[in-house]
Formats: sequence, C-alpha cells, structure tokens
Amino acid sequence: MDPRAVVWLWMLLSSTCSGIKLEGNGYTDILVAISSAVPQDNRIIDKIKDMFTEGSSYLFEAMEKKVYFKDITILVPSHWNSTDFNKSRTESFEKARIRIDNPARGDDPYTNQYEDCGSESRYIHFTPNFLLDDSFNQIYGLKGRVLVHEWAHLRWGVYDEYNEDKPFYFSNGVQATRCSKHITGQYYDYSSGFLQSCVLDPQTSLPKNECQFFPNKHQNTKSSIMYLPSVDSVIAFCREDDHNGAAPNMQNEKCGNKATWTVIFEHSVDSDALQSLKPLPSPPPEPSFNVVQRMQRVVCLILDVSGSMQGSRIIQQRQAATHFIGHIIEDQTKVGIVSFSSSATTLKALTLIDSDTTRENLIKLLPTQAGGSTNVCTGLNKALEVLKADNKDALGDEIIFLTDGEATDNINDCASIAIQSGAIIHTLALGPSAAKELQEMADKTDGKFIIATDDITSNLLVDAFASLTIPTGDYTKEPVQLESTGQRTADWFNGTVSVDSTVGNRTSFLIIYETSAPTAYIQTPSGSNYSKADMSEDPSAKTLTLKIPGTAESGDWKYSILSGRLQSMTITVTSQAARSDVPPIIVKTHVNQQLISGSKPVIVFAEVSQNYRPVINAEVKATLEPEKGTMKQLELLDNGAGADALKNDGIYSRYFTKLEEGRISLKVRVKNKDGQSRFTLHRKSGALYVPGYVVDDKVELNPPKPPVPEQPLVEGNFSRTATGESFQVTITNAPIYPPNKITDLNAEIQKNMVLLIWTAPGEDLDQGTAKSYEIRWSDDIEMLRLNFSNSSLVNTSAVSPKEAGSVEQHSFNMTIENGTTLFFALRSDDNDDAISEISNIAQASKILPAPNPPGISNPGLNLTVIIISVCVAVIVVSLIVAVTAWAVKRRKRVDA
Repeated sequence: MDPRAVVWLWMLLSSTCSGIKLEGNGYTDILVAISSAVPQDNRIIDKIKDMFTEGSSYLFEAMEKKVYFKDITILVPSHWNSTDFNKSRTESFEKARIRIDNPARGDDPYTNQYEDCGSESRYIHFTPNFLLDDSFNQIYGLKGRVLVHEWAHLRWGVYDEYNEDKPFYFSNGVQATRCSKHITGQYYDYSSGFLQSCVLDPQTSLPKNECQFFPNKHQNTKSSIMYLPSVDSVIAFCREDDHNGAAPNMQNEKCGNKATWTVIFEHSVDSDALQSLKPLPSPPPEPSFNVVQRMQRVVCLILDVSGSMQGSRIIQQRQAATHFIGHIIEDQTKVGIVSFSSSATTLKALTLIDSDTTRENLIKLLPTQAGGSTNVCTGLNKALEVLKADNKDALGDEIIFLTDGEATDNINDCASIAIQSGAIIHTLALGPSAAKELQEMADKTDGKFIIATDDITSNLLVDAFASLTIPTGDYTKEPVQLESTGQRTADWFNGTVSVDSTVGNRTSFLIIYETSAPTAYIQTPSGSNYSKADMSEDPSAKTLTLKIPGTAESGDWKYSILSGRLQSMTITVTSQAARSDVPPIIVKTHVNQQLISGSKPVIVFAEVSQNYRPVINAEVKATLEPEKGTMKQLELLDNGAGADALKNDGIYSRYFTKLEEGRISLKVRVKNKDGQSRFTLHRKSGALYVPGYVVDDKVELNPPKPPVPEQPLVEGNFSRTATGESFQVTITNAPIYPPNKITDLNAEIQKNMVLLIWTAPGEDLDQGTAKSYEIRWSDDIEMLRLNFSNSSLVNTSAVSPKEAGSVEQHSFNMTIENGTTLFFALRSDDNDDAISEISNIAQASKILPAPNPPGISNPGLNLTVIIISVCVAVIVVSLIVAVTAWAVKRRKRVDA
C-alpha cells in the first residue's frame, strides 16, 4: 500500500470529531467544505491550500511564534470528478468550520459569530469568487491575512475593530473608529464620483454619512489585524498598550473594552494553552492537506425489537422509520435494515432508493412484533456486516441506532469496534431507560444523539428521524419540516400550516393516531379539499398519509381532524424547495453545551435564514422536554439583549435557567409573526472593505463596493419546525443566577441632560424582574472599566426595574462643558443580592450645533486626485448620454 495512503487512513481513523484541536503548537482537524452548489473548479482547492499556507506563516508571527495551521481537510462535493480524492469519513458540509459557498450577500468574507466574547463561532464563509479573484487582495488584504482575521473571530471569539454603522466618533476632535489610534489616514467624500472634503453634521460635529476614512498605505504601527489586515505593516493583534478602548466598535462593546490580545490570551478557548506554550525556535512546517469526498449516502437502520418495545413503542418506531424511508432519505441512497433483541436479523441488505416502489417495499419490512432481551452488540455487529457488503468497509457510512432499554450485554465490547469502523453513528433513545453509552458513541463518531419520550403528542421520534440528514450545502435537495405538532382529544384537532413560495415540491401530510383512524380533511389555500379517501392508510403503523402532487399551492393550508374518541394524534408536514435555483427558508437549532452541570447557563439558539440571508421579526418558540418532568417552552428573541448577542441577525436565543436533571430534547417552531418577517443585510463579522488608500498624499481608489439590495421576504406566511440534539443535565443543586449583563446601553447628551436607554435584565438572567440598578459615570473610560465602584454614582432611587426585555430609560441633569465626552455603565442585582456583570460602556459627547459646520481639512487633497476624479465623472456622464441617445434612436426605428 502507498505509504501516503497509510498515513491518511490513520488520520481518518484517529479523528473522532469535527472540532478543531490545538495539539502542541499546531491546529488540527480543520475542516474546509465546498458546497455541492459550487460547480467543479479544482483551482478552488489550490487556492484553499495557498491561503492556509500563507495564513499559517502570518498567524505564526502574529502569535509570537506559538501556533500555526498544521492539518487541514478539504471536503469537495460528490459530483466533482477526480481520482485524487480520498473517501470521507465523518466530514459533512454542516460540520465544516470554514465553508466555501456561492454568495447571497456579495463576496465579503465573514464569520457567523453570535455568542459571547471569547466563545467559538459557527463558521467562516468564503465565496469561490473571493478565492479565485486576486483583485480582492487590494481591497481586503492577502487571502492568508484575511483568513487569520476570520480565524480570530472563529476560534477566539474576538470582534471587529471598525464599525460601518459608526465610522466616526468624537474624542478631542473627530476620530475614525479604529484600533489602534496610531493608524493614520485622511477623510474624503466620494459620493459624487470625485473626492472632496468631508462636511460635518451641525448637530453631532461628526462627518456626514458620505464621508469615508482612507488609511495611509504605509503605517508606522503593527496593529491591528482585526481592523486593517490589508496594510503590509499590520502584523499584530491590538494589545492593551496600543488599544483604542474608546472607539465605538464591536470589540469594545462585546468584550468589555478589552484589547484583542487580552481576550485571546485570557478569555478564549485556547487561553490556558497559549499562556503555557513556548515559542518555536524555527519556522513551523507547512500545513498538510487531505482532500476528501463524500460519495453515495449509505445508511443502515438498527431497530430494537426487544420485549420492552412491545405495545406503543414498536408502533412509534414503525411510524418514524416509515416517515424517514418514505419522505426524508434522499433518492440514490443505499439503505439497509437490521433488527435486534437477543440476536440480530438482517431484514434488508443495502438497497438503492430509486423509486417510490422501492421505498414502499422497504417500509413493508419494518418490524411489527417485539420480544426478547436487549443485546446491543448483536445489532451493531450485524449493521457493520450490512454496511461492509458494498465495498468491504463502513468508512463514512451511517448507522441509525434506535433502542429503548438498558443493554443486557456490555456495550463497551462492541462500541470501540463500531467507532473505529469509521461509520457515523446516530443514536435515538426512546424512553428514559436507554443505555447511556449511546450518547458517547454518537459523540465519538460525529453522529447525532436525540431522545424521544413516550408521549405521542410530542412527536419527538418522528422529528428525530426527520433531522437525520447529511447536508451538502445545497438545501434545494433536502427535506424541510413545516409542521410537527400533536394533541390529545376526543373532538376536533384543527390547525394551519403555511406553505411559502420557497417550498412546495414533494409535500406530504402525515397523520399519526393512537387507537382508531380519525376523519381528516385538508383544505388548500384556494379552498379545494382533500379527505380521508385521498390519503393512504397503514393500520399497522396507525398512519394516514397525503402526498400533494406537483408543487403545492402557496398559502395557508388548513387541517381538520376529528378523533371520534379520546386519543393522541399528531400531524407532520414536510416539503422541499419549489425551485432548484431558490433555496428554502431553513431553521437550525442547538444549545451552547451538551453536558450541563450548572457552572454556566444554558442558551438555546435558533438560526432562521434563506441562502445565508437572516430572517428577522419571526416568532420563534423553543420547547425543552425532559425524559421525566415538565415540558418547558420559551420564546426566543433576536433583540440584542440577554442571551442574544446581536440584534436583528436572524439568530434567536434565550437563557433556560430551570432545568430538571436528566436527558432533555430540543424542538423549535418558527412562524411569520403577523406577516412582519423580512430579510435583512445584517453585517456579519468580517474583513473590512477598504475604499482606497493614501499613498504619498495621493488617494488610490479601490472599485466601489457592489451594492447588495435588500429584498423583501416572500409574500405570505411561512412555518418551520426543527429538532436539535438532546443534551444531558447533571445539576444537583440549582444555581443562583444573577441578572444578565446589559449589552445595549446607549447614552445621549442633550444640552445638560443625559439620557440613558437599555433593555431590562431579569431576576434570573433574562427572565423575571431585577431588583435595582447601579449607574456610574466618568470622563475617563479606563476608570470606569477598571474601577467601576469608585466612579461617580448616578441617583437611581426613582428607577424601578421593569420586566426583562422591556425598554428602560433614565434621564438626569449634569453640568457639562461643550466638547466633553463622558462614559456610562451600569449593573443590576436581584432579590438574592446576586449582582450582574458590568454593562457595556456607553459614551456620549456634548456638542453644541455649529452655525456654519466646517469641513474636515486634509493636508494633501491633491490636485492630481481632483483632476482624475473629475475626469472619471465626465467620462461616466458622457457614457450615460451616449447610451441614452442610442436608445432613443433605436426606439424611433422600432416605432417607425
């Protein structure tokens, strides 16, 4: 065997999860995935390799020779043709921390970052065009430098040091928002097509919106990568002695005005390791790369038919597996089925899904009887035999393992073999007694672990199977769950599910009942009706299924189900994209930790988007259902307060504070709230688009940034449900949580009055009502940041805190001289005297309106620049005139 193949095989088998690791001085297990929506272009692979090689050297120098990029895996789409690609194992597009995908919001490189300062982010996004077009180097910087900028967002949770919404602020004169202040440049207005001096707003004494800061191309400072990696001299992260703590940027707002270097070395996931690592005596080796490809999907279901599955559980298993085979698993997938109890049986060897008939034949083989003990290893070993039948190994194949009982054998005897096989093992625990080792197998193979209770109305087992997809980046080919809900009643079970214009193909309604088939009606938006006679019935699985032919009509579909007797019923609605070129609206949900001990609060996240465009103003509700105990539901918010890091970014979140011990399942439902949902062009964390540079007092302009128009949301309502992985709670003593940190404090000075506005925290984090506020101020930001208790106190005796999430306002009078900048912060406490963290620091300046606002003078508003700018404007105008004249002449000829 080729020695290189042996090395790669060892790497595949030794890697058990998709998380990035810092091993010694090198970062390993870095996964870069190219979306299946990207046409084949092998230059992209070469560009990724060049970017990481260049970036590794840049990172090494920026981090005092302590760390570098060591091992990178590149996942290419299944439709790319080459004999040079290795077979993937657990890698998938959704697990990749760096994603290469087509643009929906321009070619800006960015990081999907929405957690606390110092927390790892979700992924970095580069477009193929950004990688292939070297003209972007002038605008953003060399690609290796941009990678390090984004890596700092991704791995260490630091934020940008510029602010496109607040590009200037007042501090002893007008300042550009930047770090460090030693970055120099000039101010110009280029909105008219030629350069001119900026004009100040008379109310704020800040430059008007058209003004831009053009940095000097050659700087005398090494800082800072999180502001301007495009400048050659910038090779370092900002440190405290160079940090511009007063600039109104996200780094200061989210990280307590700490320097980037401080966050990396004291608050990030790598802080302990970075402090202990010794610099390397010589340059590190170049990164090693492994290009892999996920080919045909191969899945084996392992279904528990032991004695404890008798009754409703064997029926629930059949219902969920039927839905999975009939509506979720993709065409051209190979599927096998194994059942186990005291021994294991192959119900069906690997079979290609190539028609509805094939799906129906597989469904007929699903077990209906149960009995015997729970010998887990027999099921695992038999499934591995099934998976190896096609190509002698299980590498990259999937196992879906469902069981409800404690194993009667020693799972450890076979779990290690299953893990080393290279298969992805998804484990579904039905009921509270399922073996604990199931979660470990899922964790170690990058599978999903989901629990389902015996409560039929929760529909959790169907939802769990529906969530077992392997995303490729092309969401037009994946099922979308529009609705999943249930009710126990002897009367009517009614509701509405919205089919929006982004979905409609392969739409199905699945009705599950407990005892006897109900009467069912489904009405289309235009008023047509489907009845029970139009549905297929499976009495053994207790299901009614309606498949909508063609593309389902957009609008609100109404369902009416008459039970006739007291029983539990559920309805599940799935669909796929209506068009191959329009991805559907999707929802992704997760929690911030899988093993919860109470040392830090639980945050539930739900991301609502369509082709990377955030969907805001939606109604998002999360349900946490424990194995035993009471179900809890909270509305998730996108208000930039409490658990929510950024307002209107399409990431909805909330703290969950009162959780019962045990394993808990997560489900999220999303609706268009009163038709108010819309897309937004929220700017993600990412490298700055530089408008141009000043070189020898002359401005060298970059091409203007292409506009990305804000598009309205599809007309009408939409609905979605999503199931997240289950998590384990081991809290023995309920922690006492203080009010959440206030992160959106804003300050204004109007004559001699200060107005403060913020979002109210809760008694416990973002729930309930706090007891009181403590507000302090200073004219020295470092005094307020480092010695809050000794700063000047504001009288808050008249302020009575409102319920969490409410808007708070407090105004008070002060004698303030013109030109003064003041800083404000606050904290709150609760009835247990637990005190919150100090809020973000808000600043405000007293600037009296100027009767004739001056412009900002620039030494060297060069005559040559003005002449060139005017010439460019004249050429543009001439072209417009010429095109207009041609159009008029052409129309006259047509009319004639």
